[in-house]
Amino acid sequence: MRRQPQETARKPTLAAVILPAEKQAFTEGRAAEARLEEAVGLAASIGLEIVHTAIYPLRTKRPATLLGAGQLEELTEIVKAESVGVVVMDARLSPAQQRNLEKEMGCKVVDRTGLILDIFGARAATREGVLQVELAHLEYQRSRLVRLWTHLERQRGGFGFLGGPGETQIEADRRMLDERLVKLRKELEQVRRTRGLHRHARRKVPFPVVALVGYTNAGKSTLFNRITGAGVHAQDQLFATLDPTMRNLTLPSGRRVILSDTVGFISDLPTELIAAFRATLEEVAEADIILHVRDAAHPDSASQREDVLSVLSDMTADGMLDEAWPERTIEVLNKADLLGGTEAVPKREGSVAVSALTGEGLPDLMEAIDAFMTRSMKHFLVHVPVTDGAALAWLYEHGEVMERLDEEEMLHLRVRLFPADQQRFARQFPALPLSPEQAA
Repeated sequence: MRRQPQETARKPTLAAVILPAEKQAFTEGRAAEARLEEAVGLAASIGLEIVHTAIYPLRTKRPATLLGAGQLEELTEIVKAESVGVVVMDARLSPAQQRNLEKEMGCKVVDRTGLILDIFGARAATREGVLQVELAHLEYQRSRLVRLWTHLERQRGGFGFLGGPGETQIEADRRMLDERLVKLRKELEQVRRTRGLHRHARRKVPFPVVALVGYTNAGKSTLFNRITGAGVHAQDQLFATLDPTMRNLTLPSGRRVILSDTVGFISDLPTELIAAFRATLEEVAEADIILHVRDAAHPDSASQREDVLSVLSDMTADGMLDEAWPERTIEVLNKADLLGGTEAVPKREGSVAVSALTGEGLPDLMEAIDAFMTRSMKHFLVHVPVTDGAALAWLYEHGEVMERLDEEEMLHLRVRLFPADQQRFARQFPALPLSPEQAA
């Protein structure tokens, strides 16, 4: 008698998402309901089945459990009644709080940091992304190595009969983590050096870079796919894209640019993961234009905007981004289709309303990028020998020749170039100086 094949499909883990919020959070900054919705989206994005959500106002943060005694008792009853396997606490828990909550409720407890680390671990695709996430995981685990679990209190024997008591398990675990951390940092430095060489090579490519930035799930990847025809993964979930992706884009004027899609920003990003944004942040720092993509239909859109601007401002303070970045930023108000069309979207000066899903407003965005390119170009005079066909072709391909006077041995050109292209020309043709001229 043949046995029936066993069912291999795994049942989804049931989860509860809890937002412990101090009372001022209900009146200041990000709305508690929007924050809870974001936490639910984070949990659902890694396959958890959400069966219960709640906001617990906190009068004071209890050192042992964060929640009050009555709140914890109520939550424990719900966990047992709903057979919850994981409780996601949208807050940063200390190791002691995490252990006490798990002991009290009898299930796994994950805080905001652990949840985001899990998401990044599942989505990272490039070598640097994988290394950065592993580094963040180990730094997070190291902070959890406290004398709370019995196996960490056992001692390993010393050498010989007169040896000391040896090292405790916690010391051994910490030593192994530290060794791995040192190795990871060395590997990351090598990856960064290699990527730096690639970025240096890209500077020689005569195309400006346009970088998409914005809060996670604002629709950056959908917009990227719509205007480039690329197949970048785009899904209605948080952190669908983690690694920078670049594609060529031709503007209405015929100019070509490189469009870069990046990871989404999020509020209260775990400190362990800030370094994992480095690849994306460097792409933004190199960009000639920054497109700040916003979810115009989101009820918390204004707070999300402030979160993104805060990260970019921190980059400026750290010297990673120049102070003039707001001058080359275009605000893209996405998801206009959810508000009744682009005309229904409230716009500020310098912003463009679009729907990446339907394509409405995209011609206006392309025109805005083109117009910005034109404004940022500068006029130069250059004298090219008639025998130097390479320099002449370069200027026609990468700039705009406004005037040209041909003589027997020399061509006198008035050209319009981007500052970056002017530097590229100077590196490639050092014998042909460009003289700046005020635009007419």
